[in-house]
Amino acid sequence: MSTPASHRAARAPVQQAALLVGLVFLVVGALGFIPGITTDYGSLEFASHESGAELFGLFQVSILHNLVHLAYGLTGLMLAGTAAGAYSYLLVGGAVYLVLWVYGLSVGHDSDANFVPLNTADDWLHFVLGIAMIGLALALGRRATRTDAR
Repeated sequence: MSTPASHRAARAPVQQAALLVGLVFLVVGALGFIPGITTDYGSLEFASHESGAELFGLFQVSILHNLVHLAYGLTGLMLAGTAAGAYSYLLVGGAVYLVLWVYGLSVGHDSDANFVPLNTADDWLHFVLGIAMIGLALALGRRATRTDAR
């Protein structure tokens, strides 16, 4: 027997945030495989700094890069099922993006170590994503913890 929508437990704000972030990653991952939205699509490599494809003509992508976005999105959707999972997704995922930001700044864009690949626009987007995801986890996760403690 299905439960009426009015009797379902409401999602905590941290869960809603993780769900939204996960959906955005899924969309971005899918868009990376669409010619036109991804410019120079014919030069899309599996994993190489030589991939000339760019999402929206700005963010360098590869097949691996797009698959990582899809995996990040699916992970967000799965972990959004609980407040603790959503909090962990946003906090740890944000930390991973900050590490990726430092990595992108540290390796040369023409280096073989830049296998994802990353360009300057990717680097700074990763910084913003890392700060935003951690900020959401801390701001909304505390609220969920206070609500659960009552």
